[in-house]
Amino acid sequence: MVISSLADSLARGVESVGDRVSEALFEPVIRLGVTGLARSGKTVFITSLVANLLDRGRMPGLAAQQEGRINAVYLQPQPDDTVPRFDYENHLAALSGPEPHWPDSTRAVSELRLSFKARPAGMLAGLQGPRTVHLDIVDYPGEWLLDLALLDKSYEDWSAETLERLASRGEAATFLAQSKATDPAEAHDEPRAQALAKEFAIYLNAARDAGFYDCTPGRFLLPGDLAGSPVLTFAPLPVDGPAPRHSLHREMARRYEAYKSQVVKPFFRDHFSRIDRQVVLVDALGAIHKGPQAVEDMRRAMGDILSAFRPGRNAWLSQLLLGKRVERILFAATKADHLHHQQHPRLTHIMEALTRDARDRASFAGAETAALSLASLRATTEEIRTHDGAELPCVRGTLLEGRQAAFYPGDLPEDPAHLLGPARNGAESWLDEDFGYMSFAPAHLTLRPGDGPPHIRLDRAAQFLIGDRL
Repeated sequence: MVISSLADSLARGVESVGDRVSEALFEPVIRLGVTGLARSGKTVFITSLVANLLDRGRMPGLAAQQEGRINAVYLQPQPDDTVPRFDYENHLAALSGPEPHWPDSTRAVSELRLSFKARPAGMLAGLQGPRTVHLDIVDYPGEWLLDLALLDKSYEDWSAETLERLASRGEAATFLAQSKATDPAEAHDEPRAQALAKEFAIYLNAARDAGFYDCTPGRFLLPGDLAGSPVLTFAPLPVDGPAPRHSLHREMARRYEAYKSQVVKPFFRDHFSRIDRQVVLVDALGAIHKGPQAVEDMRRAMGDILSAFRPGRNAWLSQLLLGKRVERILFAATKADHLHHQQHPRLTHIMEALTRDARDRASFAGAETAALSLASLRATTEEIRTHDGAELPCVRGTLLEGRQAAFYPGDLPEDPAHLLGPARNGAESWLDEDFGYMSFAPAHLTLRPGDGPPHIRLDRAAQFLIGDRL
């Protein structure tokens, strides 16, 4: 077993070095990871980004496009034969068809490759013809990323931390009652283990719906083909002391370790560790609407997400010898079209404040970071409405049930501390006002030749993430 494991690791290392030599010397590859927590808009972001890179009429912020250096962009089969292809065509059809609707959300890892024919900038422009640059976009659920923090925790530590966190959450009442009524030292009983795991999964889904982001293990939310397997049949228990043989404690700990070794580690090894650019999408407006506790939970989640990255600079020699590090990370507040443009700078400042700790740590490690607000697909128009003698900047769009509505979500504060302060101090609600939230359906699209779907600042996001490599 040991020799086989060492041989496998050596083979992977040789293959990885070969790939990096090819990338560094011939056709560069940008491997862009796209993640975010539930309902942050990952699928729409990738679909609109690809559509706007293929038809670049709405991408003036991408320098290579503005300078006329991109000759062509085309879709290719993704290089990883065992990874599902991102279903770009069907997702685009859902957004742009006669009855537009939001596509299904991310359920597993998927991938797509775009290839650019672009002329280099600067001094090399007159000496070198167009070159090929590949962009591999990897879509994966943010809940899986948070699982990487489990690798450093024992079952006992994870149980203690999780039960302490759940003690103040009403969504966990039923599970906590079952957990407290269970003696971890009793003999393992499979129906009992299944009942505990099922109730724990129910809590995780309810906590996510309530706006909490620390909902690990992530595969309990998106089990896929692992549903019902022993590797997803465990739960935190009030354990104390060593685990007796054949006990529920011992079996739960064994399955927890199996989850880390058979689910979490392969994800890191096969997908995450190969990423060198990353965008983290955040539904900041949704968290603000849910209240201070959701905002604070999101801020902590951003720190946990960054702890999974290996930020740093990717000089080609360090890539070759030491492996890739995430060298650029963009934190993006999505659904900016739910606000009038007058409030976009405030949303960006809130996003910067929410991710300040995470971005500072990445910058210290040598990575470039940025925060902005964007809308991957613009679903609203803007208007000013008069109410009680005051002019309110509103947005108008089609609601999910089909009727048109104008919406004013409230006035975001100029100083983000007015939101983050109460959130850090444990406030249960905003003192001065509530912030509204409304779900809009995609607008009907009529696109001119050469134009991708309408967006807000998607071109600036693309410039930060890949502009230096084109």
